[in-house]
Amino acid sequence: MVKRAIPMHGFVAPGFEPVREEFVRNFEERGELGAACAIYSKGEKVVDLWGGYRDKRAQAPWEEDTLVIVFSSTKGLSALALALANSRGYFDYEAPVAHYWPEFAQNGKERITIRQLLAHEAGLAVIEEPLTLQILADKDALAAILARQRPLWEPGTRHGYHAFSLGWYESELIWRTDPPHRTLGQFFQDELATPLGLEFYIGVPPSVPTERIATVTEPWLVPKLLGMPKGMMLSALNPRSLAIRTVNPRIHSNLLLNSPAFRVLEMPSMGGIGQASSIAYAYSVFATGGKELGITSQTLAALRTPAVPPTQGWMDLVLHRDMGYSLGFLKPFPGYQFGSSDAAFGAPGSGGSFGFADPDAQVGYAYAMNHQGVRVLDEPREKILRDTFYRCLQQVAERQVIA
Repeated sequence: MVKRAIPMHGFVAPGFEPVREEFVRNFEERGELGAACAIYSKGEKVVDLWGGYRDKRAQAPWEEDTLVIVFSSTKGLSALALALANSRGYFDYEAPVAHYWPEFAQNGKERITIRQLLAHEAGLAVIEEPLTLQILADKDALAAILARQRPLWEPGTRHGYHAFSLGWYESELIWRTDPPHRTLGQFFQDELATPLGLEFYIGVPPSVPTERIATVTEPWLVPKLLGMPKGMMLSALNPRSLAIRTVNPRIHSNLLLNSPAFRVLEMPSMGGIGQASSIAYAYSVFATGGKELGITSQTLAALRTPAVPPTQGWMDLVLHRDMGYSLGFLKPFPGYQFGSSDAAFGAPGSGGSFGFADPDAQVGYAYAMNHQGVRVLDEPREKILRDTFYRCLQQVAERQVIA
């Protein structure tokens, strides 16, 4: 029987052909199902690839306009929205959250700063009151629950991944400081997506056809556990651990997020659905000076600043490994690098998606897929594309110098 050819599309600029070769090898050798990768260099798109299948069962091909959930890579797009609000003077990163949201001061949170919240240092990784789809769709009910939550550690001393909760706190902060009082998802659409021509949604509108959205798969439990840091693996087996308690509502499988009931919700930490090309372009704008959005030099400098650990070090209490965060983004930290310098900022997502800005190299990068991997960072299918791109970028620069 003749093996069916895997659909593959897109282009790479001269000098970046090895990226396409590795993208193809992801399908041939590394178990890729459907994926897209887009990269901008100095404002120009140099990689735009998509291929495979958006739906495994139907064998529906991944199209140029296919959308896919990117899980926690959404945090990066949400943080870009907050950076835009900061640039416009809506809030100060150093100010207490309660300055803009007085109810937040309950249960010992009056001195938590926005910077601490966005760096996962606020101790609010767990929302102890149960959340339902109905509560998540009710902004005021959700805000009241968030305001009542007590910190689980002294803010500023440790950090622990606010996997679900961070985006809801960010959204309420935007609503409190934005003059028209928009949620984060609406602010993102109005102030970033529309001006930049992005197709990325934090809460998918009913006008988007369901068949355009890729269906996500999930790895078997044992490989998934083995891909975690040892401490996180043990936490995943303990229902009382921080890692398990951060999951609220109780989503026992990422496959639940294929449901339209979840897609329509604004979940700014992990529910964003869109195109890799849009993610890459958004980061490219911030990596090249932000003039399209009028981002101030002060905000850009804040985004570039290297991560600083909380007082008790880099170890993340939820993920059980060192991590580096700043202003809502993952940042390079000792033992883990991405981009060309510590100025880079972005966000990875469950299963392997990743988007980031590299201001020193003026790069905007994004990879998204529907077959979930098992690594917390450096999913092999993503990392090989990233590493290959940077090797090509260096070689192109060297040839330009010789010429």
